[in-house]
Amino acid sequence: MCADVTADYSNTVFLPETEFPMRAGLPAREPDWLARWEQIGVYDRLREKQGRVPFILHDGPPYANGHLHIGHALNKILKDMVVRSQQMMGRDARYVPGWDCHGLPIEWKIEEQYRAKGLNKDDVNVVAFRQECRKFAEGWIDVQRSEFKRLGVTGKWEKPYLTMDYHAEAVIADEFMKFVTNGSLYQGSKPVMWSPVEKTALAEAEIEYHDHTSHTIWVRFKPHSVPQTNDIDLRTHEDLRNAAVVIWTTTPWTIPQNRAIAFNPTIEYGLYEVVEAADNSTAKVGELIVLANKLAESVMSAAKVTQFAKRRDVPAIQLEQMNFSHPYRGIEGGNGEWDYNVPMIAGDHVTDDAGTGFVHTAPSHGDDDYQMGLKFQLPMTYNVEADGSYRADLPLFGGQFIIGADGKEGAANVSNIKALHAQGALLAKGKVKHSYPHSWRSKAPVIYRNTPQWFVAIDKPLDDGMSTYGDTIRKRALNSINQLVTWTPIAGRNRLHSMIEARPDWVLSRQRAWGVPLTCFTKVGAKPTDADFILRNAEVNARIKAAFEADGADVWYVQGFKEKVLQGIVDPSQYNQVFDVLDVWFDSGSTHAFVLRDREDGSADGIADLYLEGTDQHRGWFHSSMLQACGTKGRAPYRGVLTHGFTLDEKGMKMSKSIGNTVAPEEVIKEYGADILRLWVAQSDYTVDLRIGKEILKGVADSYRRLRNTMRFLLGNLAGFTDAEKVAPADMPELEQWVLHRLAELDGEVRKGYAAYDFQGVFQKLFTFATTDLSAIYFDIRKDCLYCDPADALRRRAARTVLDIVFHRLTTWLAPVLVFTMEEVWLCRFPGEGSSVHLLDMPETPAEWLNPALAAKWEGIRVARRVVTGALEVQRTAKVIGASLEAAPVVHVADTAILSALKSLDFAELCITSDLQLTADPEPAEAFRLPDTPGIGVVFERAMGEKCQRCWRILPDVGSHKHPGTCQRCNDALG
Repeated sequence: MCADVTADYSNTVFLPETEFPMRAGLPAREPDWLARWEQIGVYDRLREKQGRVPFILHDGPPYANGHLHIGHALNKILKDMVVRSQQMMGRDARYVPGWDCHGLPIEWKIEEQYRAKGLNKDDVNVVAFRQECRKFAEGWIDVQRSEFKRLGVTGKWEKPYLTMDYHAEAVIADEFMKFVTNGSLYQGSKPVMWSPVEKTALAEAEIEYHDHTSHTIWVRFKPHSVPQTNDIDLRTHEDLRNAAVVIWTTTPWTIPQNRAIAFNPTIEYGLYEVVEAADNSTAKVGELIVLANKLAESVMSAAKVTQFAKRRDVPAIQLEQMNFSHPYRGIEGGNGEWDYNVPMIAGDHVTDDAGTGFVHTAPSHGDDDYQMGLKFQLPMTYNVEADGSYRADLPLFGGQFIIGADGKEGAANVSNIKALHAQGALLAKGKVKHSYPHSWRSKAPVIYRNTPQWFVAIDKPLDDGMSTYGDTIRKRALNSINQLVTWTPIAGRNRLHSMIEARPDWVLSRQRAWGVPLTCFTKVGAKPTDADFILRNAEVNARIKAAFEADGADVWYVQGFKEKVLQGIVDPSQYNQVFDVLDVWFDSGSTHAFVLRDREDGSADGIADLYLEGTDQHRGWFHSSMLQACGTKGRAPYRGVLTHGFTLDEKGMKMSKSIGNTVAPEEVIKEYGADILRLWVAQSDYTVDLRIGKEILKGVADSYRRLRNTMRFLLGNLAGFTDAEKVAPADMPELEQWVLHRLAELDGEVRKGYAAYDFQGVFQKLFTFATTDLSAIYFDIRKDCLYCDPADALRRRAARTVLDIVFHRLTTWLAPVLVFTMEEVWLCRFPGEGSSVHLLDMPETPAEWLNPALAAKWEGIRVARRVVTGALEVQRTAKVIGASLEAAPVVHVADTAILSALKSLDFAELCITSDLQLTADPEPAEAFRLPDTPGIGVVFERAMGEKCQRCWRILPDVGSHKHPGTCQRCNDALG
């Protein structure tokens, strides 16, 4: 009997019903969810949950001086995913955002504003100037807070921490005064990285390296005298009497500060004679020069010497007994400034890899040089001023700039080269392009400059009762790194360890105005080495802290403050007040004290579970926090450290406004929405540098759409679902039990992944599950029963029960990543006034759902299904069939276990065919096979019968039932 093709059963099937749109419209809709979360107080409601173990991610403070860049977005999104995932796994995950407010970048901006108005910062009252800086920071905090919130980042936004809050300034000062009290603070005069443009010392973390072209010079130092009584009498070596030792340097401006020549006794040196030289060479035929043997040829080439001869080797013992004249000795107009001897000294830092084998040593302008100066008691010089110029009264060069206020090279280098040439000391000159330190703010080159600064001694034994992990700051830091901190990735541990192991004392002082002052006093007339040079008095310290708590650090600059805090304790006239400000890294390094220790939402022991920043913070915040806390707490202020890479463009190039390859977070949000930016973070390996650009974002958006379709299917097929429909797992068909098994597997993997901060791994597993296990297999198979089975059919109820179980897990598992989308998904089902997916925990998943035997069986079933779908796709491509329901293939299976598994269920249903035959007969030659699945062959056959007008299956019984054009199943469903 033919089917009645006019029958319309469309209103009898359970088609998906949902208001969840296919198009997300995230840019327009996300702000509404942000407003809703704020209105219902999601963050504070989570804090009300009792009995939870706290998880504290301490926020590394961004600097409050500009709009966010993509690196900020990466950092804050990672932090948010950590906090949200920990919260949903049962912790009390608190997040207090913070800002770094003091320091040079803000001060520099205010100075620029002053200069534009024709004002001089030094003519303005310092308190008034500091207030301008404070207002500037406040403005940018408001801007950045809004931008961070737009990324979907949760936290205590209405009460962040600011390093310029009065309490914060009081604590920073108090933490500094602990170093005053424990004796690790000292004033020393040593070379530090100095910015002539910004007129202040800089920390290593404030330095970045760029290519720079420097002058290079080879300079003769001629012997001044030889010892009269020695084991080896140099008077017998007339050739050495007349020989010059040559040094090589890329800083000609340091020559006036030369105090020694360093050599290495392990290097082989020789005495060389110039035989022939080019006309434009400064070398003279017959001239004798001492050089490292390995470098003689390169030096002679630079000096345009066309022929030279080695006379003999020069033993180290002969070199170390020699004295030389400074190249400017006796120079006209020198006024005797350089009429002194220059000794030869031995140093391990000298190599014969480059140069001459001899190192020009100016203790005031380099760390190696300074250390040699200490060892050999060389004089320090103070020839260079704060603005990068020579002191005005320096003969010949007074007032000349090394680096000018504009960051460009001054006259000092060229003037020295000319003076050396006039003295006959210049053997050769040139230029070299090399990596050179620059200020990361002004982008101008820096110099090493000797200047009195305040330091914390990191190797001085501390008698402070906190020696569990060592008696010095360095030992405590290294022990913390090795024993107390978990590193993600582990390479971070090695990087910070090597930095702490090799670092010098910590320079704390800056010669600026906007910051927390070094709250200490020095005794008039005392030397820095005197025991009573620094005033150490607990009552004075307490007064300072109380004053800062009440009125902020500005009070330090108010007339009469010194007298106020010292009166009645010591004679104020006997003490000088220090007006340098603290390195801002000390500010941020102290945040553990006024955030983790002092806030009610801080940590009980003042230690964070996690610090999370970019890899540059191994020399920045991770580093300074470690040093600061080891001096005042005895250990690191964190239990875990996570570091991420930098952001690059799609080609792997560093982003630059001048190149035009930057990707602004606000532009991504405007086009795609913040969830796409968050998904980009989750899909990336953050342990290395991350690439982003238009094509990458298109790929991310495509992944998002596929995932959104999965969630839409769930919502559409759960319409009207109630608890009364639920089926116990034991009563479910095998297919549903297999999905439950996969959920149980995933539950462990997701929790393990989130605990390890492996967001990429978590998302990849969930995405594969959603798009393959669910969309491509389970949903594909179960669409028929969901649409066409009777409402009370066990199979349909079981499927809907599983969809409900999947829904609750996918929404909560993905909520830390796709904060807006999962909220939308949740509210489509549960739209209550105070409802939010972010108020939930990830549901517990019963371990008994795990069924390895069933999973193994279904692995074989899936393999066989893949061969069948492959065979049907060939027929569909050839337009033999339009849909798989037109097929009734014959499946040949050689493996008896797989064949038995396939026969135990309705394999036609799984393959979405109208019929299917299983056989153990050998597969015929024409059978379709897949290369990686031997033993399974598929022969295509058409389904026999008519097409059911309700479910579209082609079956022999269609048209033989009460309802026209239906199969038995659909006829029964219609009643």
